[in-house]
Amino acid sequence: MHAARLTSPRLVRTLAALRGAEGEISTWELGRAARVCAVNSVVAELRAHGFEIRCRQEVQGGQRRFYYTLLKESGADGG
Repeated sequence: MHAARLTSPRLVRTLAALRGAEGEISTWELGRAARVCAVNSVVAELRAHGFEIRCRQEVQGGQRRFYYTLLKESGADGG
């Protein structure tokens, strides 16, 4: 996978939403807050830059829901 630079507006918005959540944020909430569609792909790009992001799944009303939590910041320089 080729991850975008950390200066990418898409990654910047997603990271800001994860930081602002101060805990778990659902896929739907994260997508809306960061204005991204493929939340899991953007999270994978952030992980490639060294961010530690947990994904938790639960079933509610027969539907799977996913929740993301920023656990550790990256030491990356934005490159």
